[in-house]
Amino acid sequence: MQYIRFFNELSMDDVPLVGGKNASLGYMVSQMNNAGIRVPYGFAITADAYWYVLEYNHLLPTLKELMSALHAEASSAYNRNIGAKVRAAISSATMPPDLAEQIAKAYAALSAHYNQKAADVAVRSSATAEDLPTASFAGQQETYLNIKGLPSLLEAVKKGMASLFTDRAIVYRKEKGFDDFKVALSVGVQKMVRSDKAVSGVSFSLDTETGFRNVVMINASYGLGEAIVGGLVTPDEYMVHKPTLAHHFLPLIKKELGDKHSAIVYAHKQETKTITIPLKKRIAFALTDDEIFALARMVMTIEEYYSKNAGEWVPMDVEWAKDGIDGKLYIVQARPETVHRARAHEKPQIVQYALKDANIKPILTGLSIGQKMVSGPVRIVRTVAHIDAVQPGDILVTSMTDPDWVPVMKRAAGIITERGGRTCHAAIVSRELGIPAVIGVVHALDTLHEGQMVTLDCAQGDTGFIYDGAVDFTKKEIVLDSLPTSPVALMVNSADSSQAFTTSFLPVSGVGLTRIEFIITNAIKIHPMALVYPQKVTDKKIIKQIAAITAAYPDGKTFFIDTLAHHVGMIAAAFYPRPVIVRLSDFKTNEYRRLIGGSYFEQEEENPMIGFRGASRYYNDRYKDAFALECAALQKVRDVMGLRNIKVMVPFVRTVNEAKKVIACMAENGLERGNNGLELVMMCEIPSNVLLIEQFAQYFNGFSIGSNDLTQLTLGVDRDSQLLAGLFDERDEAVQLMMSMAITGAHKAQKYIGICGQAPSDYPEIAYSLIKQKIDSISLNVDSVIPFLMSMNNKSQ
Repeated sequence: MQYIRFFNELSMDDVPLVGGKNASLGYMVSQMNNAGIRVPYGFAITADAYWYVLEYNHLLPTLKELMSALHAEASSAYNRNIGAKVRAAISSATMPPDLAEQIAKAYAALSAHYNQKAADVAVRSSATAEDLPTASFAGQQETYLNIKGLPSLLEAVKKGMASLFTDRAIVYRKEKGFDDFKVALSVGVQKMVRSDKAVSGVSFSLDTETGFRNVVMINASYGLGEAIVGGLVTPDEYMVHKPTLAHHFLPLIKKELGDKHSAIVYAHKQETKTITIPLKKRIAFALTDDEIFALARMVMTIEEYYSKNAGEWVPMDVEWAKDGIDGKLYIVQARPETVHRARAHEKPQIVQYALKDANIKPILTGLSIGQKMVSGPVRIVRTVAHIDAVQPGDILVTSMTDPDWVPVMKRAAGIITERGGRTCHAAIVSRELGIPAVIGVVHALDTLHEGQMVTLDCAQGDTGFIYDGAVDFTKKEIVLDSLPTSPVALMVNSADSSQAFTTSFLPVSGVGLTRIEFIITNAIKIHPMALVYPQKVTDKKIIKQIAAITAAYPDGKTFFIDTLAHHVGMIAAAFYPRPVIVRLSDFKTNEYRRLIGGSYFEQEEENPMIGFRGASRYYNDRYKDAFALECAALQKVRDVMGLRNIKVMVPFVRTVNEAKKVIACMAENGLERGNNGLELVMMCEIPSNVLLIEQFAQYFNGFSIGSNDLTQLTLGVDRDSQLLAGLFDERDEAVQLMMSMAITGAHKAQKYIGICGQAPSDYPEIAYSLIKQKIDSISLNVDSVIPFLMSMNNKSQ
């Protein structure tokens, strides 16, 4: 019998023969090679060979007897001992001579294919059975790397076959009701990619947290991929927008530096070792932009082929590696992503979690996995030998998990690890189990104590929060197609790019206000003039701080432009092709002073609310060089990333002459109204804007009412003053008249007008009044969208 099939002889129809992993590799080699998918060549040892080894060594009776001793009541240690005996029996078996000869010939042919005497290979295990589901937990079987020479290969093949009985695979089959002896194992032998001399990682054709379909997510770190999956490092994370990449733009919407402090590389005698990465490489991105886009295109192609073959959308989980010798990128594995694919046919719904006390402070933070909140007692487990201590409902706290931890992870209500990134083992399994996890929590084992009640909050974007105690929170499940429609274009206010994908699922027409001040404060942190003129900053501590934040970039200007572009691009991509209105920066001088280096460039004003802010800064010599960076970032989002759903909004324009100056300044910096469809919007928030709205309309495509400042300036109330808080009320008759006049004036000038201020979010009656006056759009805070739509039912009754 022929027990060997080379990858180019395989297709997805061969899953029963060679398992999912090997069939997938064969499918890519045979079908996608001409489409630019580069896969290291190799061969599969079929499932028939597995049965042949058992039969040749008369192992089946022994294995069945051992496995029959397993029972649910037995301790995990007892069951692990049985699994070890089964694996030992298969690993020590004699390889049938004719099978060994076929493997030897195939290995020689593979080595010759690469012009080597004995090629270094990866030996991958691929479980197979006709009734085995495609969904499975990460890492059930083993992979052996850097195998060289026939004797070592034959030993690795037997170990691979034995890994069908790893503890986690045994538990999985037992839980799913599969017969251990109706499942076989195929072994793949694949030429190694020398990523130990370069970079490797994992990529998904969607956002793993939200299931957002229109991005490719890439994690990258130095050395072999085990460093990422095993949680040794926090990798770099990149995201690329698929629709605009397909139209030949370069939409890199996220580029986040990981720590990458260590790497796993080859050692002598086919072993691996962990090395420390020099600081200079840690603070550099592991991939170039060109490599990121090349990978994204490959992942998109793989998704396209798999989806076409399945007749439905199939998101993909892809492992890739860069060879440090030839410098090329390779796909080493691809499998369908199971968590979000399984939900694709469900009715779209949103689950909203909210703390009852919004002022509570976390004791620890990390990366958020799972978009849920949960409370429970801490159970600290430092090694796999003590996992039996975890009880149902516990919060498992450890350094990092591996596949042997899966059985106990299923009992936990939540997971906290000290190490890892979004594609490490703990993160992958948490998603599959549907439980929240906070990953990469520094000093978690030292800070938390056994039995302590904690609450995990993974429902606020990329950052996961850990609170002391069982914190009260609410949970609402809303089926989106059950909501009434809005009688006017309903939009949402946005600032946090980490929540953009989740926010995009709301039934809204786009984003009515993107506040870039939030991005500057939280992501950039540095006063932009300090990046333009670093020589003016003399404090050594501040200089060092700025150097650390901008280390991955050639200069401060590039750091500002790219960081702002990535965050704005993320929001634009989330809602694409729906419109996203981005407001230019509207810090007051006191807020600018609080940025790093701000005191060197900002005066202290008695009343910053009506001081040097908004449009007046953009053309002024004190700020215009920094404003050029803002324009460059937005131009990059529109013209390099192709996200032309962006509209630009100018705040606090005091006079018509100032409007002319700002528009001229923007045009000089690449943001010319009408160029590539660019629309300019003006905030209508000063009485002069309302009174002269028809004149302002000559220079803008539309308006957005800023109710906060319009109230402040109509009533003469400083909205920062606690003494006057009782007088600040958007419902005041004068304010309402101003809004009404603005709508009438804009429509008379045949321009659209919306509202993005706080008033409709706080007072639905204002929204209803504006709707009656035919306002074109209403933009609400995220947490006000669903209540507003639900209130539509009451209004119609």
